[in-house]
Amino acid sequence: MKIQAIRGVKDIMPDEVEKWRWVENKADQVFTRYGFKEIRLPIFEKTKLFSRGIGETTDIVEKEMYTFEDRGGEKVTLRPEGTASVVRAFIEHKMYASQTVHKFYYLGPMFRYERPQAGRFRQFYQIGVEAMGSHNPSIDAEVMTMLMDFFNILGLNQFELQINSLGCDKCRPGYRETLKKSITSHLSDLCENCNKRYQKNPLRVLDCKVERDIEIASGLPKITEHICNECKYHFEKVQALLSEAMVPYSINSRLVRGLDYYTHTAFEITSDELGAQNAICGGGRYNTLVEEFEGPSTPCFGFALGLERLIFLVPFDKVEGIENNPDVFVVPLGEEAESRVFNLIHQLRSGGLSVERDYDGGSMKSQMRKANKSASRFALIIGENEIKSGNYQLKNMQDGKQSNISAASCVEEIKILINKKI
Repeated sequence: MKIQAIRGVKDIMPDEVEKWRWVENKADQVFTRYGFKEIRLPIFEKTKLFSRGIGETTDIVEKEMYTFEDRGGEKVTLRPEGTASVVRAFIEHKMYASQTVHKFYYLGPMFRYERPQAGRFRQFYQIGVEAMGSHNPSIDAEVMTMLMDFFNILGLNQFELQINSLGCDKCRPGYRETLKKSITSHLSDLCENCNKRYQKNPLRVLDCKVERDIEIASGLPKITEHICNECKYHFEKVQALLSEAMVPYSINSRLVRGLDYYTHTAFEITSDELGAQNAICGGGRYNTLVEEFEGPSTPCFGFALGLERLIFLVPFDKVEGIENNPDVFVVPLGEEAESRVFNLIHQLRSGGLSVERDYDGGSMKSQMRKANKSASRFALIIGENEIKSGNYQLKNMQDGKQSNISAASCVEEIKILINKKI
């Protein structure tokens, strides 16, 4: 039987990995500049971490989690997102004790049993950021500004930042009841999922992607018209700071995000290039989640972005220096050259150079063809005449120029040429 990859997962091949690594390195550079440090999280956790943290009424918990029982009888789940794990680690390692703002970022695979489609997989990759320990609206604005910086460095400009306020525990219950009353007259027109959400969490009706339901939601009361003065001040301050940093944004009153733990600011970044499922990134403030996990009161702000979708949008044709091509392709001709080449290649690699060769040997023509295909900067040609003269032939594969190079000092000479980027 022919074995293939499971539906909804994909191999990331070496030429793609180079692009992924470039994006990940840019993320590290930008996030580090803003004071965020990498945290590495377990692939699986106790199931109750996600059901409790994400919310029982969410699509993720109800339909999408990969959950199983391990051999010890413990119910565990492959992580569908990263925030709950960061909060668990924050509490478990008592990081709150330092009473400072903690800034983390993480990247890696997540798992959700979703319908596979363009840019959406069952094993997918996320970059996430969490700032923990401050309710200051500057945190909200700073994280969103950081994202804009990151996208600009990637060469992206066709996207939109949408923001909303989801209120707090004081004002949201009142809005929830108001919303519920308004939805009542539309129940017969709403989809089955929205009818279920109406009972458990009516705010999720606003997040429905069914066209008819979107139409109905647009006429429902806006949460920003029902938030308390404290939430109103916070949201206005976030807007003012974004404007001060010249970060363009729009207010989307239907934006509630798909997770139950958000409070105050919520945001999404969308791109028309992705079709109907157009969100690249989303996040917001979650001030109560640490407490729900029995930690101390800790206001937090974070986001997660899908790497597959992001990489799809990056204009790699305009980016230089992504390809990890060899510096040198060694071309041995004859038995004596073949006997020398192993140690020579070792010396070149030890000197910090990337080196390849044709392991099958062959004529000079066939080896040079492979050197060209490898996109190496130089080809180092070693034959009988070169060994006798003590000078190897070095060919610049970009301009075709050929020169003699001393066999005794070829490692140093090639390094000089590479470093000078000749």
